[in-house]
Amino acid sequence: MTVASNVMQCLSTIKGIEAQLSSLALNSLEEEAKAVFHETALTIANVKKDLQYRVLELERQEPQYKGS
Repeated sequence: MTVASNVMQCLSTIKGIEAQLSSLALNSLEEEAKAVFHETALTIANVKKDLQYRVLELERQEPQYKGS
């Protein structure tokens, strides 16, 4: 597996984790748990943003990965 494929797979996984954390934040009954899930989702969103930037860089450097 290439580096680009690994990064894209990681990005896909991070998106799923972000969605799960957001869902947990919305569905939790305990306020403290909601806050923790929400904060963690925000942290994951920052990681996702960094990975998206890296994917753009990989696509710029290696056009064969564009849109994969």
